[in-house]
Amino acid sequence: MRIDSVQLVYYSPTGNSKMIIEEISKGINIQPIKTTDLTSPSFSTARTQDYHKELVIIGAPVYSGRLPIEAVKRIEKIEGNETLAVTVVTYGNRAYDDALLELKNLVTEQGFLPIAGAAFIGEHSFSSEEKPIAEGRPDIRDLRKARKFGENIKGKLERIDDKGTISTIDVPGNFTYKEISEKASDVFPSTEDEECTKCGRCADVCPTNAITIDTTVITEPSLCTLCSACVKVCPVNARTWKHPRIMKAINWLNSNCQERKEPETYL
Repeated sequence: MRIDSVQLVYYSPTGNSKMIIEEISKGINIQPIKTTDLTSPSFSTARTQDYHKELVIIGAPVYSGRLPIEAVKRIEKIEGNETLAVTVVTYGNRAYDDALLELKNLVTEQGFLPIAGAAFIGEHSFSSEEKPIAEGRPDIRDLRKARKFGENIKGKLERIDDKGTISTIDVPGNFTYKEISEKASDVFPSTEDEECTKCGRCADVCPTNAITIDTTVITEPSLCTLCSACVKVCPVNARTWKHPRIMKAINWLNSNCQERKEPETYL
């Protein structure tokens, strides 16, 4: 089947999903490549976007075995119109549970035709120098597998004669999906005022505009999604996790999720 362009669509607060689908697109090697960044706060109020003749690669992270609620809301603003799609999730070396199935079903509901799916590993959003969790991933091995996956997708496209011959892909997961725990209102990253330079980078990367800069850094708890983008981007490590609930999770992940897991792909 002839594909004239590739569209990268991603919700990627810490950059892992973006990095993986970019590498997949290099393996597919079809130009031009366009992007839709669902992470931007402005996309939450954007008009519905339509896709028609492209191959669309859709990437999102995994939060506790599910898609982030904010990612779901934004994916629901795009329309597939029977456009071919590749669904990709990235997770922090624990498990992706129901997230890949959820993404496949979600994009199908939005009118896309999923022809491939994958789960890749990225450094956990709670990872730090003191408590590393999948540190440095995706690494060179992951990126090579992502590019190879792209090459395999291109091979599948060349074997497809008509959209009517496409059968649905099977990916792991359970429906009904894993229940999402309600976020406590007092859980959000802390700021060390003595270290903070008020550079504003944390506010710039927040997908939900939860952070404002005044004489101190102010976080609106109800808007925080625990994505850790602000923690990762802080140049002086002034933005940190200190909440006991998060520290308990960090310690468990650091102790129990060190064995390297490998990407899984589905064609």
